[in-house]
Amino acid sequence: MSDWTTLVSAEDLAAALGRDDLIVVDARFGLNDTAAGEDAYRQAHVPGARYAHLDRDLSDHRKSGGGRHPWPEADDFTAALGRWGITPQHQVVVYDNGDGALAAARLWFLLRVLGHRRVAVLDGGWQRWTALGLPSDDLVPTPAATRYEAGYDARRVLDAQDVRSLLDSGGLLIDARAGERFRGEVEPLDRVAGHVPGARNRPYANNLADGRFKSSETLASEFAPLLAGYAPAQTAVMCGSGVTACHHLLAMAHAGFDGAALYTGSWSGWIEDPQRPVATGDE
Repeated sequence: MSDWTTLVSAEDLAAALGRDDLIVVDARFGLNDTAAGEDAYRQAHVPGARYAHLDRDLSDHRKSGGGRHPWPEADDFTAALGRWGITPQHQVVVYDNGDGALAAARLWFLLRVLGHRRVAVLDGGWQRWTALGLPSDDLVPTPAATRYEAGYDARRVLDAQDVRSLLDSGGLLIDARAGERFRGEVEPLDRVAGHVPGARNRPYANNLADGRFKSSETLASEFAPLLAGYAPAQTAVMCGSGVTACHHLLAMAHAGFDGAALYTGSWSGWIEDPQRPVATGDE
């Protein structure tokens, strides 16, 4: 059976349930009600799924200067993997409510920068799983604890100074927020509106059609003009807090452009220093 490294369909995951090497993680989360995802998980989830909480497991709110969802330390994240029974040998599948824009893609990227290749996001998420009438239960598993020893690839997790260096060297920064937020016309979450000077905008929602990711061929045809000759290693992505930007990293990998970096603090981290410049409009 082939490995899943970007996306997996609900049908293929359903056929694989029960495999010894498969671990499923439910990462549903609500920004307006941070308990809603875990509550929904306890009511029903893909059989055997563990639960990952965006704030508790995939962020480190003890940190300052890292935006609204500070990137967790590798030791803390690998400890969570150990609690879930995940080892480097497992095939991991992550899902959230639907389009993968919140915690599912974030967890996918966290594993990828640890060097874990066999991890994929469930295309269409819980919404498509239930629409197809696929199995679910409310049993919370108690996996045997393991140890997961790995560190992040530092080239793929950038701070504000790294982003400045990237732009100064002629690299590409892609902002995944909606166009009106990028342009500074509205800002529902952060105290300053606008974007990092030099960034280019592609809303993450452009990766989707009818709640699922576009085909790899379509995504490749759309990202190629945006990259305009830039290699993924010369490219970083950002958003409001380093979460939905991971949607781009997933879409790019699915399109054959794997290897871009994440500005972990993103816009909410950038504006924590009032000395950093802010741009508005399309440029």
